[in-house]
Amino acid sequence: MEVEISPDLSEKAQLDYRLVKAAIDGDQKAYAQLMDRYRDSIYFMLLKMVNNRDDADDLTIEAFGKAFNKLHQYTPNYAFSTWLFKIASNNCIDFIRKKKKNLLSLDKPLEGNDGGEMTMDVPSGTLDPEEAYIKQQKKLLMHGVVEKLKPRYRTLVELRYFKEYSYEEIAQELDLPLGTVKAQLFRAREFLYNILKNSKEKI
Repeated sequence: MEVEISPDLSEKAQLDYRLVKAAIDGDQKAYAQLMDRYRDSIYFMLLKMVNNRDDADDLTIEAFGKAFNKLHQYTPNYAFSTWLFKIASNNCIDFIRKKKKNLLSLDKPLEGNDGGEMTMDVPSGTLDPEEAYIKQQKKLLMHGVVEKLKPRYRTLVELRYFKEYSYEEIAQELDLPLGTVKAQLFRAREFLYNILKNSKEKI
């Protein structure tokens, strides 16, 4: 049954809905177009929330991943952008909560073995030894998981996350349209997530 589009939607929102329908029908270009239209605005919103470029970048891809997996739930009685931004902000809030849970408060003194209090002095802007170790372990584990991807996805992930190429540099290196690079990186991350979900190892 054809869903009626709200007459209150702007032309932009109506185009979004047509792209959503095309994506649900399996049109990969429609996914890429939706990402192109909103990636930057989602990224900068998330960057303001987490104040970390790497986290904002990962959260942006996660937001599109969650939205694309739920596309069939979107209804055009409100703008796709509103729906997408809500998914992105909720996902980011969850990320911030989890991060806070996993961090010790550096302002509070810790109790030592002798019952005395100790304070932690961590230089700002640098990783402490534990964080550096965890990051290194994640990288090693990630390399192993990436090896399980198809060659084209493996190349994309290696360029983006290991060699830290920009999307534009990857597009130039592989002679691909920018939208295709972004869409295929989303797919690659989705495959990685599924591999990790079914693995005993967790990142």
